[in-house]
Amino acid sequence: MNVLIWLKRDLRLHDHPALTYAAALGPVLPTYIVEPELWAERDAAARHWGFIAESLEVLRADCTALGLTLALRTGDAVEVLSRLCLRHGITRIVSHEETGNLWSYRRDRRVAAWARDAGIDWIELPQSGVIRRLPRRDGWQARRDAFMAGPVLGLLQGLRAVEGVEAGPIPTARALRLDEDRCPHRQRGGRDEGLRLLDSFLTHRGAPYRAAMSSPLTGERACSRLSPHFAFGTLSVREVVQATAARAAERPGGPWAGALASFQSRLAWRDHFMQKLEDQPSIENTCLSRAAESLRARTPDAARLAAWSAGETGLPFLDACMRYLAATGWLNFRMRAMVMSTASYHLWLDWRATGPVLARMFTDYEPGIHWPQVQMQSGVTAINTPRIYNPVKQGLDQDPSGAFTRRWLPELAAVPDSFLQEPWKWPGFQSLAGRRYPEPIIDPTAAQKAARDAVWALRRAPGHKDEATAIATRHASRSPRRAASPRAKPDPQMRFDL
Repeated sequence: MNVLIWLKRDLRLHDHPALTYAAALGPVLPTYIVEPELWAERDAAARHWGFIAESLEVLRADCTALGLTLALRTGDAVEVLSRLCLRHGITRIVSHEETGNLWSYRRDRRVAAWARDAGIDWIELPQSGVIRRLPRRDGWQARRDAFMAGPVLGLLQGLRAVEGVEAGPIPTARALRLDEDRCPHRQRGGRDEGLRLLDSFLTHRGAPYRAAMSSPLTGERACSRLSPHFAFGTLSVREVVQATAARAAERPGGPWAGALASFQSRLAWRDHFMQKLEDQPSIENTCLSRAAESLRARTPDAARLAAWSAGETGLPFLDACMRYLAATGWLNFRMRAMVMSTASYHLWLDWRATGPVLARMFTDYEPGIHWPQVQMQSGVTAINTPRIYNPVKQGLDQDPSGAFTRRWLPELAAVPDSFLQEPWKWPGFQSLAGRRYPEPIIDPTAAQKAARDAVWALRRAPGHKDEATAIATRHASRSPRRAASPRAKPDPQMRFDL
């Protein structure tokens, strides 16, 4: 019996539960579908496709080495799957469960309906600690940890291939009608790149991880940089969890114990946040807190949105972070929180306007991480304490020498160090203002106070506590002891931000 393996966010052959399951059934046809409608969505960008295309090139070579043909097809998933099943006598499709955006959620529902009607058995398997149809969060952590402790599946040998399959071309970003997206320092795709990063992180780069992750200066090297490889599945989280545990078992000494423990906690945190979107796909476009729907205008201030997106707000550290992100496709987590927080609080922009901008800029865009975090950093979840980052203070704290800010804002070269994060206070600023670097588009102090007053007024409104309790019950991860207590507070992970 021929079996089609539908690849989505799992572009690897190692530790691949779907491939292992399918290979026991008969000859396999690994297939990747390039869906033009998906790439027309507001969260899609050429930098994402560039990473995926490179990963597909590597995956195709890996398949060839095992005697398999990776079928690349462009079109609607139902139409492509229908043609392949008909042509190759396939009655069973195997894939991994996907926690994607709303578009992919709806597409999967269409595929499921087609499969039922066509007599096709579509089997979906988990590939991470995210659990589909989870009735409640009680015990989730134990189930996630059990999955991560399971055996890492090795590369299968002796695979049988479906015969007579054409490989098909990998389309260009231009063919997908994606806008030009200059990202000169984007990370490259492919499993080999992911393994190289994992090895360098666990052997030398990761030692200062705990202390260095907060600054964009030090985080660029000290962070694992594995996030795009997780997002598109060139590496599995499970193999990285176990590789990190093996490294910790070596007792490397120095700062390594703390660094490895912190990294493991963030791998668990990743699954925790992805579980939120799995449980409630509407998080992509609806506030967790219904009361927060009226907090900001849905139609954003276009000038503010454009200035924030381009790194032209007049707030140097914020602008430097946005320009760095545009050029690299990556930003350390604390700075991601800061740029989102500043957009939401100081600029008072709705998260549904700014969230897609960041989604397109992050090479490692992962919907399950992105949308819960965007809401969390915008103060619309009802359960997370509002964290209003001061962009001036963040610049002073995370870039004390000014090296990062000056690198990405060369127009501030003449500004003395003591005025770099608040150049409008420098007596010579008029030589720059409006010509080489803009004046701040808001008063950061006044904007922060207004935002704090508005958010806390919402939280003092009648009904807030009841709504927060209901949301925490649905989304908080709780240990059995905490779940048994009616007075248990939300798990600290619900408040976790760096």
